[in-house]
Amino acid sequence: MASPDIFQGDAFSTFELTDALNKVPYVPQWLGSLNLFTDKPVRTETIAIEKRDTALSIIQTTPRGAPLPQAARNARDIRDFRTVRVAKSDRINASSIQGIRAFGSETELQQAQDEVMTRMVNLRNDMAYTHENMRLGAIQGTVLDADGSVIRDWFKEWDIAKPAEIAFNLSQAKTGLRKKCNDIVRQMARASKGAFVQSTRVYGLCGDAFWDAFTDHDEVTRTFLNQQEASDLRDGNAFGTFDFGGITWVNYRGSDDNEVSVAPEKVKFFPVGAPGVFQRALSPGESFDWVNTLGQDNYALTVLDKDRNSFVDVEVYSYPLYICTRPEVLLRGKL
Repeated sequence: MASPDIFQGDAFSTFELTDALNKVPYVPQWLGSLNLFTDKPVRTETIAIEKRDTALSIIQTTPRGAPLPQAARNARDIRDFRTVRVAKSDRINASSIQGIRAFGSETELQQAQDEVMTRMVNLRNDMAYTHENMRLGAIQGTVLDADGSVIRDWFKEWDIAKPAEIAFNLSQAKTGLRKKCNDIVRQMARASKGAFVQSTRVYGLCGDAFWDAFTDHDEVTRTFLNQQEASDLRDGNAFGTFDFGGITWVNYRGSDDNEVSVAPEKVKFFPVGAPGVFQRALSPGESFDWVNTLGQDNYALTVLDKDRNSFVDVEVYSYPLYICTRPEVLLRGKL
């Protein structure tokens, strides 16, 4: 009969479990697939972010030999921020493994490892879901917790006024949509103060009602009428992606219960391929095993019931902070 004592072997050490967990295939999440956030592993619980406003100025001509005009110093602002802990556990009671025996095609140890990994994959899926929720918040400038409370509002952190929503009168205005797209791209590029490069692309994350109205607009349908994409307009394009007006439009598929989603009549604009705009700090785990090491995506360990030897807790941790360094480039729209 299997015993919880097997969980004390090297196969269940925090190093082995963390390594195995990080090799589990990542749960598909659309924002995660963009590789939008640059990881910044750190060795501490806090990080320092320096914000510097760089402005260009035309140099006044001067006579030869005259004193040179001095360059103005750029304003610098350095602030400290703490990463947050995301953690969850699952308990394996002794009764869960009492039927595991040391014979057959698998050994007792192998079957116990399978049970632990099954529980960890479920926890890992919840962790991936949580990270996607934080990404969705960061591309809007405000990272939210599971209960809807604010983890970090990057507009407030940098004393930046949140741009007003852009109204899309799609049901009445038959023209002018392409110009509105141009205005959005220009406004975001200018607000980036050099963060936009030649390969930067603006994305618009659409709720369902906004997507349906947008793809049904006369300017959009005329654009694709004689192209291969016209079949998408005929056959339906729910949760699709297409380019129009210099913007990549996406019907974002969030969770079925709308817990992680874009509101139906809204659209969120953010840049992709803008170096430094989106970052993710990762702090190390809080056990002695990980002190003064660079942070990893996830950590895993098992905790034994040392008093009664009746259960094992499988635990998963992550210590991220999702950062938007230039929230002024983030725009939003509504029907």
